[in-house]
Amino acid sequence: MAAPFVEEIQSRWPMAALPDAAALERLARNSPEQLAGVRVVITNGSTGLSAAQMDALPALRLVCSYGAGYENINLAAADARGVAVTHAPGVNNATVADHALALMLACARGLPALDRAVKAGHWLAHRMARPAVHGKRLGIVGMGNIGALIARRAAAFDMEIAYTTRGARPELPYRHVPDVLELARASDYLVLACPGGAATRHLVNAAVLEALGSKGFLVNIARGSVVDTAALMQALERRTIAGAALDVIEDEPALPPGAALLDTLILTPHISGRSPEAQLAQHEVLLANLAAHFAGGPLRHALA
Repeated sequence: MAAPFVEEIQSRWPMAALPDAAALERLARNSPEQLAGVRVVITNGSTGLSAAQMDALPALRLVCSYGAGYENINLAAADARGVAVTHAPGVNNATVADHALALMLACARGLPALDRAVKAGHWLAHRMARPAVHGKRLGIVGMGNIGALIARRAAAFDMEIAYTTRGARPELPYRHVPDVLELARASDYLVLACPGGAATRHLVNAAVLEALGSKGFLVNIARGSVVDTAALMQALERRTIAGAALDVIEDEPALPPGAALLDTLILTPHISGRSPEAQLAQHEVLLANLAAHFAGGPLRHALA
């Protein structure tokens, strides 16, 4: 959370404490009495809040996810304890979709490697042809709000768009494919825009990468858990696929072994949803829910 947002929260609620993860763990181990009065927890989908953590907070009444994701917040545990859970859906959808297209273009055209080469004085040696995006086949895993925005942007590149979801969306003009393996076979670019969590863990595995093929590119702006990282690294090292661009990785921020040596891998630090506009919007949702909770009013985007 940006420093001005932290300052605003603490100016409105002076008792607010916003520790980092390590400080929170120390607090839980050593100072249970300091947790006894905690009524609200602000977290996010990746960090979440477990049943055991809720048990350490007997006064807890509200969990706010700072963003759209909530996959690691135990909703059943919250419901059983009478704890409300909120999130901020939609506030960064357009920013995430923009970033997905940026990653797709960057890996197709090899932009980071070309930038480094030119700055190192190697102009002529790197003027080889690079794959285009226009007219190519795009497969989108997940066709929620973000997936639909990615598809709209890709349509401007005259891409042939298909997608896979648990159920087709007949109102959309794109081809529905029943599973990710078939979608990978039919794609030049495979973009992941699905939720995280147990249901999608390692959805993209060695077989899917093999199906994507040696001319195919993978883009992930979903969750790192959706991709089997070991299988991806092997696919990149063996040139099973042409390249990958990831905004999220398993065990982030730790990099997979060998990642820094691969010119075919582009990484960004989980910032696809971060723009000034998106951050302000999600902060306003958070402030509204904090104010509503302490005033006894209705919450926005309540999950439980």
